[in-house]
Amino acid sequence: MTKSEKDKPSPQASIYPQESLMKVPDRASALSIGIPKEMSVQENRVSLSPEAVGLLVANGHQVSVESTAGEKAKFSDREYSEVGAKISYDTEGVFKCDIVLKIEPPTLEEVDKLVPGKTLISALQLGSQTVDYVQALNKKRITAVAIELIEDKVGGLPVVRAMSEVAGSTVIPIATEYLSSVNSGKGILLGGITGVPPTKVLILGAGTVAEYAARAAIGLGAQIQVFDNHIYKLRRIKHALGHQIYTSTIDATILAESLKSADVVIGAMRAEKGRNRCIVTEEMVASMKPESVIIDVSIDQGGCFETSEVTTHSNPVFKKFDIIHYCVPNIASRVARTATNVFSHIFTPVLLQITEIGSIEDMIFANRWFMKGVYTFKGNITNADLGRKFKLKCQDLSLFIGTRF
Repeated sequence: MTKSEKDKPSPQASIYPQESLMKVPDRASALSIGIPKEMSVQENRVSLSPEAVGLLVANGHQVSVESTAGEKAKFSDREYSEVGAKISYDTEGVFKCDIVLKIEPPTLEEVDKLVPGKTLISALQLGSQTVDYVQALNKKRITAVAIELIEDKVGGLPVVRAMSEVAGSTVIPIATEYLSSVNSGKGILLGGITGVPPTKVLILGAGTVAEYAARAAIGLGAQIQVFDNHIYKLRRIKHALGHQIYTSTIDATILAESLKSADVVIGAMRAEKGRNRCIVTEEMVASMKPESVIIDVSIDQGGCFETSEVTTHSNPVFKKFDIIHYCVPNIASRVARTATNVFSHIFTPVLLQITEIGSIEDMIFANRWFMKGVYTFKGNITNADLGRKFKLKCQDLSLFIGTRF
């Protein structure tokens, strides 16, 4: 057999399928992640803790943290610097990173600093958003991901769930604070004392905020009533609490009667289709006992009390019909360090996974749970509720899959 005959592939081998190497994502190109200082006076949190930044840096990412970004959450520039972050004294430099990670939605001035074609991960806050904001993102072809819309692999909303746990655990101490005589409240203890009737806490909504608020109130000995129009939610919360609490669908007559004897009313109704419903009218509020406390956790989505008005951490309450109203839209920011650690535990694995997959686009189209959070993509609105609110054309994000090949 000649040498040329030896080198020639046998006819039998050619009929078998030939193996080909699968493309491996290029992990050499690290992400640059920018963490700007939050501009809102209401916001004390920062998107990543120093520990989370250290983990990202150890995996090859470049993290730029704006100076004093973690100050309100009691994280110093030195802590970030020691784990390998670059401390930036130039706001524009942070916004030039591949991914800008924020808590609050950026202002129009901050959007102007974003580099065209890059990625923004922050809250959307649909209830208070403007068409100018959306158009500014689309003009720069920014891929914008709403942290409150990102799902987990079982269809839950991890950020909403986590912040709801924080808010639910925080509202009962707030109620206790404003029921006290020190704050010109009714002068009653939230809970039950031997021989004294228990405080009555009424909760609108049977979601995560309600569950954690009810658990804290029950621990103090308070009497709980929960209203929601979804029977499965009422059934779930009773099971989660392990108590035979009073539950009811939202009937105006029954609700009005219950409000008359309530000491604390917590509004924790979740918005549906991007809009919240007003459940409690002015007349109902006027019929409540003087110096009772209303805490409207839903205020960032419009509120569920007709008398609600947005307040701030520095001036958190006002009185209407002699009822104390607490309507701060960012309750979790009261415990900024805890909330920051919660955000870090959610976002660090996501950012690491983006590199493993290859790019932010690969991450979007490989994971439907992450795709759910995208609301603008390459100059297009991709969230139906957002498009409906501003009467703008909305594109189904899955239609872009074919354009990538």
